Amino acid sequence: MSNPPSAEKTNGPAREETGPFGLSLDAALAADARERLAAVEALLLDCVRGEDPLLSDASRHLVEAGGKRFRPMLVLLASHFGDPAAPGVVPAAVVVELTHLGTLYHDDVMDEATVRRGQESANSRWTNTVAILTGDYLFARASDLLADLGPDAVRIQARAFARLVRGQIQETVGPGPEADPLKHYLQVLADKTGSLIAVSGHFGALLAGAPTHVVDTVTSACEKIGVAFQLSDDILDIASETEESGKTPGTDLREGIRTLPMHHVLAGVGSGADDARLRELLVRDLSADDALHAEALALLRAHPAMDRARADLRRWAEDARAELLTLPAIPARDAFTHLCDYVVSRTG
Repeated sequence: MSNPPSAEKTNGPAREETGPFGLSLDAALAADARERLAAVEALLLDCVRGEDPLLSDASRHLVEAGGKRFRPMLVLLASHFGDPAAPGVVPAAVVVELTHLGTLYHDDVMDEATVRRGQESANSRWTNTVAILTGDYLFARASDLLADLGPDAVRIQARAFARLVRGQIQETVGPGPEADPLKHYLQVLADKTGSLIAVSGHFGALLAGAPTHVVDTVTSACEKIGVAFQLSDDILDIASETEESGKTPGTDLREGIRTLPMHHVLAGVGSGADDARLRELLVRDLSADDALHAEALALLRAHPAMDRARADLRRWAEDARAELLTLPAIPARDAFTHLCDYVVSRTG
């Protein structure tokens, strides 16, 4: 295993500029991120080109809709703890993004969503069948790239994918009668979202040849960032308007998926006059009643449980930061800690 490049070491104040996500980054790191993200984008587009016009159109639908490329960025940042020019780094970044995009096609079918990233969802534009098969196709394309990264990478991805599916099933089934609903919810988040974000850090550090203890620390911190990222998404699902979040607000509420603010309401957070009414609404089926859904969403947005959820989000981000600060003091580490800030700040 190679050590972090000496050029990466922090030696006094460095010139900074704005990089992806609006982060203040070391200038050299920001330039490298832009260059490698462009390479990721090019390979990503190449992977979704095919001979079948419908499959090509459906596959490009979410790729061309944009997105923050959060997971590829983590791969690229983690690679700076070793050799960022290692040949497997960019393909690994594409693998995690293709996997993520594939899950979005499936999620929209399960959620019956009509909007994704500010555009009509694939299941709405075409059909559920086309959306499901397109997601499967993206998984296949990811596997094709993964095969060239070696058996360790294949095993890491396979285990993470198993966790991802398990998390989705556990979310669908819900907690058992003896289970703690909040603990169950957080485990779902770790499996469904944290697993793939952990793989992003794992791949970047591992394929760049970082020391084992660095790989392990980056992987663990990225899983915590992943949980925080999903917590922020769940808060945004309640707090944001459609044009801000790029998806239909209140989707989890409509589908009966209890997220962190809802768990806090049902656990007794708050003592306002509207609390009993909100708890009553949260245990009802809101999927077919727009008026009740709107009422519940308005009450939830104004509830103290939202502040409690934001405090929990901050704790997850701070736990990730504490692990990151044990890593070598290089600009990539600073970028990771800035990401902790970003995950928190996106919820307002």
